[in-house]
Amino acid sequence: MLYNIAVDIVIATHDTRCFARMKDPLANLPGYVLRRASAATLAELNQHLEPLRLRHADVAFLLLIDEAPGISQSEAGRILDIQRANMVPFVARLERRGLVERTKVDGRSQALRLSAGGRTLLAKARRVVGSFETSLMNRVPEKMRPMVLPILMALWKGRESGS
Repeated sequence: MLYNIAVDIVIATHDTRCFARMKDPLANLPGYVLRRASAATLAELNQHLEPLRLRHADVAFLLLIDEAPGISQSEAGRILDIQRANMVPFVARLERRGLVERTKVDGRSQALRLSAGGRTLLAKARRVVGSFETSLMNRVPEKMRPMVLPILMALWKGRESGS
């Protein structure tokens, strides 16, 4: 939250020309830098996915369903941290595009599977994401690359594991 507020304040209070010359006073805060890096890389990835009419969240969802066919809609939302209220329209949009198929499991549960069109589009998206991930890692000095994922995983999962 601090980082979101800080970015809004910096953007709102500095003319773009002035900000470009000024050293970012928050650049020594790891959380702030992580948020900025995340926002920038996701925006870039979304640009690469745009010709497929997909966004990063769509691809993550399709990848999950491909790995776990028949996963329930609620379990997929929990794994991807998509709020329940957002899940129904999210899945409905992908279903309207013919990418996902829903099957009732019981009174309320819905099993998800990729359609043939979803599998075809996911294969294209995998190539886009793979190329982007390679480009992303090439920005990191070669001797530091093996540390990138372990560091990111520690930041993401470290709190959950009690570290």
